[in-house]
Amino acid sequence: MKVKVISVLEDNYMYLVIEESTRHAVAVDAAVPKRLLEIIRKENVVLKAILTTHHHWDHARGNEELAQLLPGLQVFGADERIGALTHRVSHGQELSFGAIRVRCLFTPCHTSGHMCYFMWEDDSPDAPALFSGDTLFVGGCGQFFEGTAEQMHTNLTQILGTLPKDTKVFCGHECTVKNLKFALKVEPENEMVKEKLAWAKQRDDEDLPTVPSTLQEEFLYNPFLRVTEEAVQRFTGRTEPAEVLRALRSHRDSFRKAKERPNPQAVLAFDWGLFGPFLEKK
Repeated sequence: MKVKVISVLEDNYMYLVIEESTRHAVAVDAAVPKRLLEIIRKENVVLKAILTTHHHWDHARGNEELAQLLPGLQVFGADERIGALTHRVSHGQELSFGAIRVRCLFTPCHTSGHMCYFMWEDDSPDAPALFSGDTLFVGGCGQFFEGTAEQMHTNLTQILGTLPKDTKVFCGHECTVKNLKFALKVEPENEMVKEKLAWAKQRDDEDLPTVPSTLQEEFLYNPFLRVTEEAVQRFTGRTEPAEVLRALRSHRDSFRKAKERPNPQAVLAFDWGLFGPFLEKK
């Protein structure tokens, strides 16, 4: 199982997962059809399916075009708002694409229909892969647009957090440096945060991706997975895990706004898809 990391739009990732024996492939979050088709041709593979984590434009906008260009293409997801959806999946459902096995993991919060995808090949020495969309990021987690802190806590601890520790984490956005700067504010004495941040800054300077991380690493520097740690509780002034998570998310949102200062009109334009034609990256 080979994973191609494809940078698109402002800071999004889409992925092409290739079964090397058959040269069949599945895509995760096919946001930019032109770029995906370029990679498919270059890799000489046949796209069999799209797995969509959630309905947001920057993750699902390529579905309809690809479905038109590739008749019979299967589109999987957990939300009826996902374009060109052919198969609605549920928590724990397992799919097979040749030797590639997929377990669907329902993680509502960022959106009410968010699904993560855990992939592996039987009898393979390679570590499994988690495509976590906008639920779990390297060093962070997604915003609670359509859910609660309690839901995100369940997602991170009971659903994703119990996967094998060597699981490679492929998330939906490149926001590692920003996440780890916040993590350092939460735990200024955490040496793992300092080391990972220095590494991520170097990768960013070289225009290289910081994915994948591993689940084991995330527990060492991601504050949203460390809500029972004394330093994290001290920072939030809370001790109950979901309340710690809620406070962390609130602080992270304020931190994001202070550091990034997104233009409100630009945010609306992104939401409406007005920048789409200008954002495809080579």
